[in-house]
Amino acid sequence: MKRALFIVLILAFAATANAQDLNARVTVVAPKVQTTNKRVFQSLETAMKDFLNGHKWLGDPVQPQERIDCSFVLNIVSWDGGTNFSGELQVQSSRPVFNSNYTTTLLNLNDKDFDFSYTEGQTIDYTDQTFTSNLASVMAFYAYIIAGTDYDTFSRYGGSSYFAQAQQVVINAQTSSYKGWKAFDGNVSRYWLSENLNNKIYATLRSFMYDYHRAGLDVMADNPGLGKKMITGILPLLAQVDRTRIGSMLPLIFFSAKSDELVSIFSGSSPQERIQAMNILIQADPSNGIKYQVLQKAN
Repeated sequence: MKRALFIVLILAFAATANAQDLNARVTVVAPKVQTTNKRVFQSLETAMKDFLNGHKWLGDPVQPQERIDCSFVLNIVSWDGGTNFSGELQVQSSRPVFNSNYTTTLLNLNDKDFDFSYTEGQTIDYTDQTFTSNLASVMAFYAYIIAGTDYDTFSRYGGSSYFAQAQQVVINAQTSSYKGWKAFDGNVSRYWLSENLNNKIYATLRSFMYDYHRAGLDVMADNPGLGKKMITGILPLLAQVDRTRIGSMLPLIFFSAKSDELVSIFSGSSPQERIQAMNILIQADPSNGIKYQVLQKAN
């Protein structure tokens, strides 16, 4: 009997270990909340980490070194002392660049409409079929967004199935009263991020992400000139992405993750290449125009 129980425990542990697709770091902070009970925040942090790292998000088997690096920083801005919380969630993800020690940022976004319920010591339950809680749905949504964004950089439109799963989370959440899931919840929301990623209008930007990473960054460690030439060649595509459409969130997310990196890539180029890159980037991303203007003086 003891031997059988031991085997069951070993198999359960192995299944849990194999389920880890994300290497998620979770931090919960509450600088504005006045309370002596910090245990609830520690409990929430552990529950979120266990949920994200313990769930099977990807359709492919994943080796430990292939887990997707990501971070979730939850800033609790209010708590009623019971089970109701309001906060802002910072989500980031990255992936390594081939043959280098460099990691490139893929996602860097801030979700400001994150209200949820949580009881200290609670485990987080989730199903793809229905809306169970806002805490579970928001994290599942971003887990699928992280997965899809990562896959898009390794194969052209490779993340489509994960973006479709993220959209299903949005559809399930239409029955809830929480913000961020509906078209009228503002132009920067989970609804519009999912809509953009599943909309053919933004296929050019998703295709750019693949070429930029696989034929550009992944080549630069072995052949910097060739990698930069590829990025230079596809850069004009960014100016073709429609930023005026209602709910145009994907370009905003892209440049939030990539603007500094693009400046770094072209800083060492010739004056002519720098000016050309600067003009394209300012046209494509006018909100970061001052940042791109440093290319005029870069060496």
